[in-house]
Amino acid sequence: MEIIKTKGLRAILAGMLIGISAVVYLSVDNKIAGTFLFSFGLLTIVVQGFCLYTGMIGYVTKPNELLTMAVVIAGNFIGTYLVALFAKLSQFGIDSSELCQKKLALPPEAVLVRSILCGILMFLAVDGFRKKDHAVYIVLPIMIFILSGFEHSVANMFYFSLAGAWNLKALGYMLIMIIGNGIGAYALHRLRDLF
Repeated sequence: MEIIKTKGLRAILAGMLIGISAVVYLSVDNKIAGTFLFSFGLLTIVVQGFCLYTGMIGYVTKPNELLTMAVVIAGNFIGTYLVALFAKLSQFGIDSSELCQKKLALPPEAVLVRSILCGILMFLAVDGFRKKDHAVYIVLPIMIFILSGFEHSVANMFYFSLAGAWNLKALGYMLIMIIGNGIGAYALHRLRDLF
């Protein structure tokens, strides 16, 4: 119960920050500026100690911590869904339908690879900031994963919710993205520790 209270609330707040960052990204015509501004979300999450799945999964060492990750994923979804709802009610004039269609048109293996690569960059961002305490360690990996078209499960929760694109295929792809992000972050952490 304590995990749900502490981690769950911090996960909802993290999801909301990713959603707000995605609103800004979709609102800006310039892709470079949009990706730069998106990094505000992760930077704030790390500084505030909020719980973002893609920023935490690389540090999981015990099987019982996977329950915490399930709580974090649920909280991240609630946060992104709330911001998507607010964005619709606020009539910002943003749309993620085309973006979601492109994501759902990819074959599952491409989604998995793109998710793994995103997981690697997310681990590098969080770990780099933890070690060097400088924003550049977060900003550059965020810009790179967005510009490269890698799949970030929590950001996609927002995009799918905003577009109303949830269906069985979207749920399946989301599961692939969550697994892929986890594989990328966890594998990089473990491989790095071997050297």
